[in-house]
Amino acid sequence: MIVYLHGLSSAGSSHKASVLRERLAPIPLVSPTYPAHLAAQAVHDLSRELARWTAETAALKQPLVLVGSSMGGFYGQFLARRFPIDHLVMINPALRPWKLLKQVVGWHYNQPLDQRYFLSSEMVEATRPFRVASVCDGVPTTLLLDQGDELIDWRIAAAIYRDCGELHCFEGGSHAFEHLDEAVEMLARIYRGLQS
Repeated sequence: MIVYLHGLSSAGSSHKASVLRERLAPIPLVSPTYPAHLAAQAVHDLSRELARWTAETAALKQPLVLVGSSMGGFYGQFLARRFPIDHLVMINPALRPWKLLKQVVGWHYNQPLDQRYFLSSEMVEATRPFRVASVCDGVPTTLLLDQGDELIDWRIAAAIYRDCGELHCFEGGSHAFEHLDEAVEMLARIYRGLQS
């Protein structure tokens, strides 16, 4: 099973999730909707779901790959240390949201959910307890980074994972991530490698 975690102003029905689900079939892919702007609630909701999915995949002897985009990468990094995940894949991850999101405090619009929400300074600071102090702890990790990301400096994630992650840095692109074809190929390769 592949679990896809969406970013801040997104949902489980996002374009990226839909493309991955369609292109990776018949590999099962689930993409929960969770409140990415509410850190403690997001971790609580995703932990409940991952407890169920890890039990299910273990019973079926199937691998579980966790994929996180932007803030989904941040939560995925934390959760991969608390559940038996076989591989973590992060796409343009927001690994320091307590710094990054200070610049965007205010009202936001979640287009997939057609909802407005307010991101406060306190909500931004509430992400800090979910950081991972040391990532070189044995969790198999692949990063897909667009160097043209206009929101997050790709070099942050590259520096954090340079000694313990498989890095794929693409020229150009954007925060939306312009290299889904490559992501599909890599996810299929990772998943099939875990099955063998």
